Amino acid sequence: MAKFELKLPKMGESVAEATITNWLKNVGDRIEADETVLEIATDKVDSEVPSEVEGTLVEILFQVDDVVQVGQTIAIIETEGGDVAPAAKQETPAVATIEKTVEAAQTTATPVDFSASEKFFSPLVKNIAKEEGISIAELEAINGTGKDGRVTKNDILAFVANKGTSAPTAAVAQKVEPAKVAAPMAIATKAAPVSVNGADEIVEMDRMRKLISGYMVQSLATSAHVQSFIEVDVTNIVNWRNKVKNAFEKREGEKLTFTPIFMEAVAKALKDFPGMNISVEGDYIIKKKNINLGMAAALPNGNLIVPVIKNADQLNLVGMAKAVNDLGNRAKAGKLKPDDTQGGTYTVTNVGTFGSVFGTPIINQPQVGILALGAIRKVPAVIETPEGDFIGIRQKMFLSHSYDHRVVDGALGGSFVKRVADILEAWDINREI
Repeated sequence: MAKFELKLPKMGESVAEATITNWLKNVGDRIEADETVLEIATDKVDSEVPSEVEGTLVEILFQVDDVVQVGQTIAIIETEGGDVAPAAKQETPAVATIEKTVEAAQTTATPVDFSASEKFFSPLVKNIAKEEGISIAELEAINGTGKDGRVTKNDILAFVANKGTSAPTAAVAQKVEPAKVAAPMAIATKAAPVSVNGADEIVEMDRMRKLISGYMVQSLATSAHVQSFIEVDVTNIVNWRNKVKNAFEKREGEKLTFTPIFMEAVAKALKDFPGMNISVEGDYIIKKKNINLGMAAALPNGNLIVPVIKNADQLNLVGMAKAVNDLGNRAKAGKLKPDDTQGGTYTVTNVGTFGSVFGTPIINQPQVGILALGAIRKVPAVIETPEGDFIGIRQKMFLSHSYDHRVVDGALGGSFVKRVADILEAWDINREI
Protein backbone atom coordinates (compact mmCIF):
# COMPACT_ATOMS: atom_id res chain seq x y z
CA MET A 1 0.00 0.00 0.00
CA ALA A 2 1.09 3.59 -0.61
CA LYS A 3 0.10 6.81 1.09
CA PHE A 4 -0.90 9.90 -0.87
CA GLU A 5 -0.84 13.39 0.68
CA LEU A 6 -3.95 15.39 -0.20
CA LYS A 7 -2.85 19.04 -0.19
CA LEU A 8 -4.81 22.28 -0.26
CA PRO A 9 -4.62 23.22 -3.95
CA LYS A 10 -3.59 26.58 -5.34
CA MET A 11 -6.76 28.61 -5.89
CA GLY A 12 -5.43 31.82 -7.42
CA GLU A 13 -2.45 34.11 -7.23
CA SER A 14 -3.81 36.14 -4.32
CA VAL A 15 -5.33 33.27 -2.32
CA ALA A 16 -2.94 31.98 0.34
CA GLU A 17 -5.24 30.17 2.78
CA ALA A 18 -8.70 28.72 3.21
CA THR A 19 -10.97 27.61 6.03
CA ILE A 20 -12.27 24.04 6.16
CA THR A 21 -16.06 24.20 6.35
CA ASN A 22 -17.11 20.57 5.94
CA TRP A 23 -15.58 17.10 5.60
CA LEU A 24 -17.64 15.02 3.17
CA LYS A 25 -15.62 11.88 3.90
CA ASN A 26 -14.65 10.21 7.17
CA VAL A 27 -11.63 8.14 8.07
CA GLY A 28 -12.09 4.69 6.59
CA ASP A 29 -14.28 5.86 3.69
CA ARG A 30 -13.50 4.75 0.17
CA ILE A 31 -12.72 7.62 -2.23
CA GLU A 32 -12.85 7.61 -6.01
CA ALA A 33 -10.54 9.70 -8.17
CA ASP A 34 -11.92 13.24 -8.65
CA GLU A 35 -14.48 12.67 -5.88
CA THR A 36 -14.95 15.63 -3.51
CA VAL A 37 -13.40 15.00 -0.09
CA LEU A 38 -14.06 18.28 1.71
CA GLU A 39 -15.44 21.77 1.30
CA ILE A 40 -13.42 24.91 1.96
CA ALA A 41 -14.03 28.65 2.02
CA THR A 42 -11.78 31.56 1.20
CA ASP A 43 -12.67 35.11 2.19
CA LYS A 44 -14.80 35.35 -0.97
CA VAL A 45 -16.14 32.03 -2.24
CA ASP A 46 -16.73 28.42 -1.24
CA SER A 47 -14.96 25.60 -3.09
CA GLU A 48 -14.59 21.84 -3.12
CA VAL A 49 -11.37 19.83 -2.86
CA PRO A 50 -11.41 16.60 -4.89
CA SER A 51 -9.08 13.64 -4.54
CA GLU A 52 -6.47 13.14 -7.22
CA VAL A 53 -6.30 9.41 -6.54
CA GLU A 54 -8.49 6.44 -5.70
CA GLY A 55 -8.09 4.94 -2.26
CA THR A 56 -9.14 4.97 1.38
CA LEU A 57 -9.06 8.00 3.68
CA VAL A 58 -6.84 6.99 6.59
CA GLU A 59 -6.03 10.28 8.31
CA ILE A 60 -7.55 13.77 8.61
CA LEU A 61 -5.00 16.39 9.66
CA PHE A 62 -7.27 19.42 10.09
CA GLN A 63 -10.75 19.88 11.50
CA VAL A 64 -13.72 22.06 10.54
CA ASP A 65 -12.99 25.80 11.03
CA ASP A 66 -9.22 25.25 10.86
CA VAL A 67 -7.39 27.68 8.55
CA VAL A 68 -5.06 25.87 6.14
CA GLN A 69 -2.31 27.34 3.99
CA VAL A 70 -2.12 26.57 0.26
CA GLY A 71 0.17 23.55 -0.22
CA GLN A 72 -0.35 22.13 3.27
CA THR A 73 -1.27 18.46 3.59
CA ILE A 74 -4.82 18.17 4.87
CA ALA A 75 -5.42 14.43 4.66
CA ILE A 76 -3.74 11.09 3.92
CA ILE A 77 -5.25 8.69 1.40
CA GLU A 78 -4.03 5.09 1.23
CA THR A 79 -3.79 3.75 -2.29
CA GLU A 80 -2.85 0.42 -3.81
CA GLY A 81 0.78 0.24 -4.87
CA GLY A 82 4.30 -0.02 -3.52
CA ASP A 83 5.13 1.05 0.01
CA VAL A 84 6.27 4.62 0.48
CA ALA A 85 7.55 6.51 3.45
CA PRO A 86 4.88 7.93 5.78
CA ALA A 87 3.79 11.49 5.09
CA ALA A 88 6.32 13.99 6.32
CA LYS A 89 5.34 16.30 9.13
CA GLN A 90 3.85 19.46 7.66
CA GLU A 91 6.00 22.47 8.35
CA THR A 92 5.53 25.83 6.70
CA PRO A 93 8.49 28.08 5.84
CA ALA A 94 7.18 30.62 8.30
CA VAL A 95 7.31 28.17 11.20
CA ALA A 96 10.77 26.96 10.19
CA THR A 97 12.05 30.52 10.12
CA ILE A 98 10.63 31.22 13.56
CA GLU A 99 12.17 28.05 14.98
CA LYS A 100 15.62 29.02 13.67
CA THR A 101 15.23 32.47 15.18
CA VAL A 102 14.31 30.95 18.51
CA GLU A 103 17.30 28.59 18.49
CA ALA A 104 19.69 31.38 17.53
CA ALA A 105 18.47 33.49 20.40
CA GLN A 106 18.75 30.48 22.75
CA THR A 107 15.33 31.11 24.23
CA THR A 108 12.78 28.69 25.59
CA ALA A 109 9.23 28.73 24.27
CA THR A 110 6.66 29.79 26.82
CA PRO A 111 3.50 27.64 26.95
CA VAL A 112 0.36 29.50 25.99
CA ASP A 113 -3.05 28.63 27.41
CA PHE A 114 -5.33 29.24 24.42
CA SER A 115 -8.37 28.07 26.38
CA ALA A 116 -8.19 31.34 28.29
CA SER A 117 -9.25 33.23 25.15
CA GLU A 118 -12.63 33.29 23.43
CA LYS A 119 -11.05 34.27 20.10
CA PHE A 120 -10.29 31.75 17.36
CA PHE A 121 -6.65 31.13 16.41
CA SER A 122 -5.58 28.81 13.60
CA PRO A 123 -3.17 25.93 14.32
CA LEU A 124 -0.39 27.75 12.46
CA VAL A 125 -0.84 30.93 14.50
CA LYS A 126 -0.92 28.89 17.72
CA ASN A 127 2.27 27.10 16.69
CA ILE A 128 4.11 30.36 16.02
CA ALA A 129 2.82 31.84 19.29
CA LYS A 130 4.09 28.84 21.23
CA GLU A 131 7.50 28.92 19.56
CA GLU A 132 7.86 32.66 20.15
CA GLY A 133 6.50 32.59 23.68
CA ILE A 134 3.81 35.14 22.84
CA SER A 135 1.37 35.50 25.71
CA ILE A 136 -2.37 35.18 25.19
CA ALA A 137 -2.78 38.88 26.04
CA GLU A 138 -0.32 39.85 23.31
CA LEU A 139 -1.96 37.51 20.84
CA GLU A 140 -5.40 38.96 21.50
CA ALA A 141 -4.04 42.48 21.04
CA ILE A 142 -2.71 41.81 17.53
CA ASN A 143 -4.79 43.57 14.86
CA GLY A 144 -6.13 40.63 12.84
CA THR A 145 -6.65 41.17 9.11
CA GLY A 146 -8.21 37.78 8.40
CA LYS A 147 -11.90 37.00 8.18
CA ASP A 148 -13.93 38.19 11.19
CA GLY A 149 -10.77 39.90 12.46
CA ARG A 150 -8.82 36.65 12.81
CA VAL A 151 -5.07 36.83 13.29
CA THR A 152 -3.32 35.46 10.19
CA LYS A 153 0.16 34.11 9.69
CA ASN A 154 1.30 37.46 8.25
CA ASP A 155 -0.18 39.34 11.22
CA ILE A 156 1.71 37.33 13.83
CA LEU A 157 4.95 37.29 11.81
CA ALA A 158 4.74 41.08 11.46
CA PHE A 159 4.21 41.32 15.23
CA VAL A 160 7.25 39.11 15.85
CA ALA A 161 9.36 41.12 13.39
CA ASN A 162 8.40 44.43 14.99
CA LYS A 163 9.20 43.09 18.43
CA GLY A 164 12.49 41.76 17.15
CA THR A 165 13.65 45.18 15.98
CA SER A 166 13.53 46.57 19.49
CA ALA A 167 14.20 43.61 21.76
CA PRO A 168 15.57 40.04 21.72
CA THR A 169 13.19 37.17 21.02
CA ALA A 170 13.12 36.21 24.67
CA ALA A 171 11.55 39.58 25.45
CA VAL A 172 8.44 38.72 23.47
CA ALA A 173 6.84 37.23 26.58
CA GLN A 174 7.11 40.56 28.41
CA LYS A 175 4.02 42.71 28.92
CA VAL A 176 3.13 44.80 25.87
CA GLU A 177 2.44 48.47 26.38
CA PRO A 178 -1.19 49.08 25.35
CA ALA A 179 -0.34 52.28 23.48
CA LYS A 180 1.93 50.36 21.06
CA VAL A 181 -0.60 47.76 19.99
CA ALA A 182 -3.45 48.59 17.63
CA ALA A 183 -6.93 47.68 18.80
CA PRO A 184 -8.36 44.68 16.98
CA MET A 185 -10.86 45.31 14.19
CA ALA A 186 -12.79 42.15 15.01
CA ILE A 187 -16.40 42.55 16.00
CA ALA A 188 -16.84 41.51 19.61
CA THR A 189 -18.42 38.11 20.08
CA LYS A 190 -21.70 38.34 21.94
CA ALA A 191 -23.87 35.73 23.52
CA ALA A 192 -26.81 34.62 21.40
CA PRO A 193 -29.89 36.80 22.06
CA VAL A 194 -32.90 35.26 23.75
CA SER A 195 -36.46 35.88 22.58
CA VAL A 196 -38.40 37.47 25.45
CA ASN A 197 -41.87 36.55 24.24
CA GLY A 198 -40.89 33.30 22.57
CA ALA A 199 -42.44 34.37 19.25
CA ASP A 200 -39.37 35.90 17.59
CA GLU A 201 -37.13 33.70 15.50
CA ILE A 202 -33.40 34.07 16.18
CA VAL A 203 -31.12 32.97 13.35
CA GLU A 204 -27.33 33.20 13.37
CA MET A 205 -25.73 34.86 10.35
CA ASP A 206 -24.19 32.41 7.91
CA ARG A 207 -20.46 32.55 7.22
CA MET A 208 -20.73 34.74 4.14
CA ARG A 209 -23.08 37.24 5.80
CA LYS A 210 -20.64 37.56 8.70
CA LEU A 211 -17.86 38.29 6.20
CA ILE A 212 -19.96 40.85 4.34
CA SER A 213 -20.89 42.50 7.63
CA GLY A 214 -17.24 42.79 8.60
CA TYR A 215 -16.22 44.17 5.20
CA MET A 216 -18.92 46.83 5.22
CA VAL A 217 -18.06 48.06 8.71
CA GLN A 218 -14.35 48.02 7.87
CA SER A 219 -14.88 50.00 4.66
CA LEU A 220 -16.90 52.72 6.38
CA ALA A 221 -14.24 52.94 9.09
CA THR A 222 -11.46 53.14 6.47
CA SER A 223 -12.68 55.41 3.67
CA ALA A 224 -14.15 58.89 3.82
CA HIS A 225 -17.24 58.17 1.73
CA VAL A 226 -18.73 60.95 -0.40
CA GLN A 227 -21.24 60.67 -3.24
CA SER A 228 -22.00 62.35 -6.56
CA PHE A 229 -25.25 61.77 -8.49
CA ILE A 230 -26.10 62.39 -12.12
CA GLU A 231 -29.19 61.68 -14.23
CA VAL A 232 -28.59 60.09 -17.62
CA ASP A 233 -30.79 59.93 -20.70
CA VAL A 234 -30.45 56.35 -22.00
CA THR A 235 -33.29 56.46 -24.55
CA ASN A 236 -30.93 55.68 -27.43
CA ILE A 237 -29.50 52.68 -25.56
CA VAL A 238 -32.95 51.29 -24.74
CA ASN A 239 -34.13 51.66 -28.35
CA TRP A 240 -30.89 50.20 -29.75
CA ARG A 241 -31.00 47.18 -27.46
CA ASN A 242 -34.65 46.49 -28.31
CA LYS A 243 -33.67 46.56 -31.97
CA VAL A 244 -30.67 44.20 -31.81
CA LYS A 245 -31.20 41.90 -28.79
CA ASN A 246 -32.92 39.09 -30.71
CA ALA A 247 -30.31 39.04 -33.48
CA PHE A 248 -27.55 39.20 -30.87
CA GLU A 249 -28.91 36.19 -28.97
CA LYS A 250 -29.40 34.22 -32.18
CA ARG A 251 -25.86 34.93 -33.39
CA GLU A 252 -23.93 34.74 -30.12
CA GLY A 253 -26.08 32.39 -28.04
CA GLU A 254 -26.04 35.02 -25.26
CA LYS A 255 -28.67 37.40 -23.93
CA LEU A 256 -27.81 41.08 -24.31
CA THR A 257 -28.67 42.89 -21.09
CA PHE A 258 -27.97 46.51 -20.17
CA THR A 259 -25.14 45.53 -17.80
CA PRO A 260 -22.38 44.94 -20.41
CA ILE A 261 -23.27 48.27 -22.05
CA PHE A 262 -22.79 50.09 -18.76
CA MET A 263 -19.62 48.14 -17.94
CA GLU A 264 -18.14 49.09 -21.31
CA ALA A 265 -18.85 52.76 -20.56
CA VAL A 266 -17.24 52.53 -17.12
CA ALA A 267 -14.12 50.86 -18.56
CA LYS A 268 -13.77 53.66 -21.12
CA ALA A 269 -14.20 56.32 -18.44
CA LEU A 270 -11.53 54.69 -16.26
CA LYS A 271 -9.09 54.96 -19.16
CA ASP A 272 -9.89 58.67 -19.37
CA PHE A 273 -9.66 59.12 -15.57
CA PRO A 274 -6.97 56.70 -14.31
CA GLY A 275 -7.06 58.49 -10.95
CA MET A 276 -10.17 56.42 -10.18
CA ASN A 277 -8.38 53.16 -11.02
CA ILE A 278 -6.21 53.14 -7.92
CA SER A 279 -6.06 51.58 -4.48
CA VAL A 280 -4.80 52.79 -1.12
CA GLU A 281 -2.35 50.92 1.10
CA GLY A 282 -1.59 52.92 4.23
CA ASP A 283 -0.01 56.20 3.13
CA TYR A 284 0.66 54.95 -0.40
CA ILE A 285 -1.42 55.16 -3.59
CA ILE A 286 -1.13 52.24 -5.99
CA LYS A 287 -1.89 53.15 -9.61
CA LYS A 288 -3.35 50.09 -11.31
CA LYS A 289 -2.20 49.26 -14.83
CA ASN A 290 -5.09 46.88 -15.54
CA ILE A 291 -8.75 47.79 -15.48
CA ASN A 292 -10.51 44.94 -13.67
CA LEU A 293 -14.19 45.65 -13.09
CA GLY A 294 -15.96 44.12 -10.12
CA MET A 295 -19.60 43.26 -10.81
CA ALA A 296 -21.68 43.01 -7.65
CA ALA A 297 -24.10 40.08 -7.94
CA ALA A 298 -26.89 39.00 -5.61
CA LEU A 299 -26.97 35.32 -4.70
CA PRO A 300 -30.15 33.24 -4.32
CA ASN A 301 -29.65 33.14 -0.53
CA GLY A 302 -29.66 36.94 -0.34
CA ASN A 303 -25.91 37.34 0.08
CA LEU A 304 -23.69 39.37 -2.21
CA ILE A 305 -20.56 38.48 -4.16
CA VAL A 306 -18.36 40.52 -6.51
CA PRO A 307 -16.84 38.55 -9.41
CA VAL A 308 -14.28 40.44 -11.48
CA ILE A 309 -14.03 41.03 -15.24
CA LYS A 310 -10.29 41.09 -15.89
CA ASN A 311 -8.88 43.61 -18.40
CA ALA A 312 -12.38 44.93 -19.09
CA ASP A 313 -11.10 47.77 -21.27
CA GLN A 314 -9.77 45.23 -23.78
CA LEU A 315 -13.17 43.64 -24.41
CA ASN A 316 -15.61 44.64 -27.13
CA LEU A 317 -19.33 44.59 -26.37
CA VAL A 318 -19.69 40.93 -27.38
CA GLY A 319 -16.81 39.90 -25.14
CA MET A 320 -18.19 42.00 -22.29
CA ALA A 321 -21.64 40.42 -22.62
CA LYS A 322 -20.15 36.92 -22.53
CA ALA A 323 -18.02 37.78 -19.49
CA VAL A 324 -20.98 39.33 -17.63
CA ASN A 325 -23.28 36.38 -18.36
CA ASP A 326 -20.64 33.79 -17.50
CA LEU A 327 -19.74 35.32 -14.13
CA GLY A 328 -23.38 36.04 -13.29
CA ASN A 329 -24.52 32.49 -14.07
CA ARG A 330 -21.64 30.88 -12.19
CA ALA A 331 -22.24 33.17 -9.20
CA LYS A 332 -25.89 32.08 -8.97
CA ALA A 333 -24.89 28.42 -9.34
CA GLY A 334 -22.15 28.67 -6.71
CA LYS A 335 -19.50 27.72 -9.26
CA LEU A 336 -17.17 30.71 -8.96
CA LYS A 337 -13.51 30.01 -8.30
CA PRO A 338 -11.56 32.02 -5.70
CA ASP A 339 -9.57 33.77 -8.42
CA ASP A 340 -12.81 34.98 -10.04
CA THR A 341 -13.31 37.44 -7.16
CA GLN A 342 -9.73 38.69 -6.87
CA GLY A 343 -7.91 41.67 -8.36
CA GLY A 344 -10.77 44.11 -8.88
CA THR A 345 -9.77 47.77 -9.35
CA TYR A 346 -13.24 49.37 -9.53
CA THR A 347 -16.74 48.04 -8.80
CA VAL A 348 -20.17 48.51 -10.37
CA THR A 349 -23.42 47.52 -8.63
CA ASN A 350 -26.85 47.50 -10.25
CA VAL A 351 -29.33 48.64 -7.59
CA GLY A 352 -31.90 49.22 -10.32
CA THR A 353 -32.41 45.46 -10.60
CA PHE A 354 -34.50 45.69 -7.45
CA GLY A 355 -36.33 48.87 -8.47
CA SER A 356 -34.15 51.39 -6.64
CA VAL A 357 -33.84 54.75 -8.37
CA PHE A 358 -30.41 55.38 -6.88
CA GLY A 359 -28.28 54.28 -3.92
CA THR A 360 -25.19 55.13 -1.89
CA PRO A 361 -23.01 52.02 -2.21
CA ILE A 362 -20.12 51.23 0.14
CA ILE A 363 -16.64 51.11 -1.41
CA ASN A 364 -15.11 47.69 -2.01
CA GLN A 365 -11.73 47.98 -0.23
CA PRO A 366 -8.97 48.74 -1.10
CA GLN A 367 -10.56 50.37 -4.16
CA VAL A 368 -11.49 54.05 -4.10
CA GLY A 369 -14.78 54.10 -6.01
CA ILE A 370 -17.99 52.22 -6.73
CA LEU A 371 -20.79 53.11 -9.16
CA ALA A 372 -24.45 52.26 -8.54
CA LEU A 373 -26.76 51.93 -11.54
CA GLY A 374 -30.33 53.01 -10.85
CA ALA A 375 -33.52 51.72 -12.44
CA ILE A 376 -34.35 52.92 -15.97
CA ARG A 377 -37.65 54.83 -15.95
CA LYS A 378 -39.87 56.60 -18.44
CA VAL A 379 -40.07 60.24 -17.34
CA PRO A 380 -41.24 63.54 -18.86
CA ALA A 381 -38.25 65.63 -19.91
CA VAL A 382 -37.43 68.85 -21.72
CA ILE A 383 -36.16 68.12 -25.24
CA GLU A 384 -34.13 70.81 -26.99
CA THR A 385 -34.53 71.13 -30.75
CA PRO A 386 -33.66 73.80 -33.35
CA GLU A 387 -37.36 74.66 -33.43
CA GLY A 388 -37.47 75.15 -29.67
CA ASP A 389 -37.96 73.15 -26.48
CA PHE A 390 -40.81 70.75 -25.83
CA ILE A 391 -41.79 68.06 -23.33
CA GLY A 392 -41.35 64.43 -24.31
CA ILE A 393 -41.13 60.97 -22.77
CA ARG A 394 -37.53 59.81 -22.26
CA GLN A 395 -35.84 56.78 -20.69
CA LYS A 396 -33.69 58.00 -17.80
CA MET A 397 -31.67 56.62 -14.92
CA PHE A 398 -29.45 57.85 -12.08
CA LEU A 399 -25.78 57.04 -11.63
CA SER A 400 -24.62 57.18 -7.99
CA HIS A 401 -20.87 57.42 -7.51
CA SER A 402 -19.36 56.74 -4.07
CA TYR A 403 -15.66 57.56 -3.78
CA ASP A 404 -12.93 57.80 -1.17
CA HIS A 405 -12.43 61.46 -0.27
CA ARG A 406 -9.03 60.66 1.24
CA VAL A 407 -7.57 60.46 -2.25
CA VAL A 408 -10.40 61.45 -4.63
CA ASP A 409 -11.69 65.02 -4.53
CA GLY A 410 -15.03 66.20 -5.85
CA ALA A 411 -13.57 67.40 -9.14
CA LEU A 412 -12.27 63.93 -10.05
CA GLY A 413 -15.20 62.01 -8.58
CA GLY A 414 -17.76 64.23 -10.33
CA SER A 415 -15.88 64.39 -13.62
CA PHE A 416 -15.58 60.62 -13.77
CA VAL A 417 -19.30 59.93 -13.36
CA LYS A 418 -20.06 62.75 -15.81
CA ARG A 419 -17.80 61.03 -18.34
CA VAL A 420 -19.73 57.77 -17.90
CA ALA A 421 -22.97 59.68 -18.48
CA ASP A 422 -21.61 61.38 -21.61
CA ILE A 423 -20.56 58.03 -23.10
CA LEU A 424 -24.01 56.55 -22.48
CA GLU A 425 -25.90 59.56 -23.84
CA ALA A 426 -23.75 59.60 -26.99
CA TRP A 427 -24.70 56.01 -27.85
CA ASP A 428 -25.01 55.47 -31.60
CA ILE A 429 -28.52 54.17 -32.37
CA ASN A 430 -27.09 52.68 -35.61
CA ARG A 431 -24.20 50.86 -33.94
CA GLU A 432 -23.39 47.46 -35.40
CA ILE A 433 -23.09 44.43 -33.10
